[in-house]
Amino acid sequence: MSGAALDRLLAFLLVTQLASGLLTLRAGVPATAPLFWLHGLLGGALLVAAAEKLRRSVGPAIRHRRWRRLALGAALTFLVAASLAGGFAWVASGRIWSIGPWTILTLHVWAALAIIPVAAAHLVPRRWRLLRPPSSAPRLSRRTLLATAAIGVLGAVTWGAANLSDVLRGGARRFTGSRPLPDGGIPPPTTFYGEGVPHIDLDAWRLHITGRVVTPLALDPAGLAALGTEERTATLDCTSGWAMRTAWRGTPLRAVLDAAGADGALRRVEIRSVTGWMVPLERDELDDILLATHVAGRELPDANGRPLRLVAPGRRGLDWIKWIAEVRVV
Repeated sequence: MSGAALDRLLAFLLVTQLASGLLTLRAGVPATAPLFWLHGLLGGALLVAAAEKLRRSVGPAIRHRRWRRLALGAALTFLVAASLAGGFAWVASGRIWSIGPWTILTLHVWAALAIIPVAAAHLVPRRWRLLRPPSSAPRLSRRTLLATAAIGVLGAVTWGAANLSDVLRGGARRFTGSRPLPDGGIPPPTTFYGEGVPHIDLDAWRLHITGRVVTPLALDPAGLAALGTEERTATLDCTSGWAMRTAWRGTPLRAVLDAAGADGALRRVEIRSVTGWMVPLERDELDDILLATHVAGRELPDANGRPLRLVAPGRRGLDWIKWIAEVRVV
């Protein structure tokens, strides 16, 4: 495989790995399991291809004193290595592995997100041309095809070995890769970027129902509860790598929409948090959504979203936003 072909393969693997990883952050139903398998297989192939790139390029770059390229390449290599190491360590460890307040899986995601600007800087302005096969050359030579297949096989073996290690260590993971915590408890208080708990004046707090409704509402906790409450058991699958099935109590979103006279032709509903987070919900999801005030038989702790948290079965924890302030019909 030529150097240019290896660069193109690396670019393809990096883009598809990042894209599949971003999609997994919101994939929460078993039907999306193949997406997680693809992400693992691509990670194995990227690990093998990156090792081959390092073997070929570091020596010549040092000899030719390409220090700027080396510096960018080193930064990119560090982030790719950190992300891959975090992902494979999570799979192979057989347990929830944390460093300080963060799990290894969280660090894996952060390193992956940091790759995007560094990769762009590494490619701009002259290296983009390496990603385009020359018009005079065949699109895919036999040698390139065989080398690509070998990288794919070695990547699959690497991913399979990590999963085997997990099994041998007695580990258990959901299809998302998250490790289950005991049922029925209060979930750990995590946030995606580690932001703190906002100060909310509970006496002044209102849930605002806005947008395409007949009657805009501003509901205090008592007014929200007066619309009816239900208890539902649902699994919160956090993107930091744990999952818990527990009981949630609150008001169904559908009851709130009906009280406000939501437009019958509504396309989606946006749930907004006091911290600025927003999650859009499609029309066919609304019957399953709960606006929760209690968890595991207790009032929501502040760090778990008091006074109101979204319970969205089929979504990852990233979308179970806390500290809800507004429901907007669009």
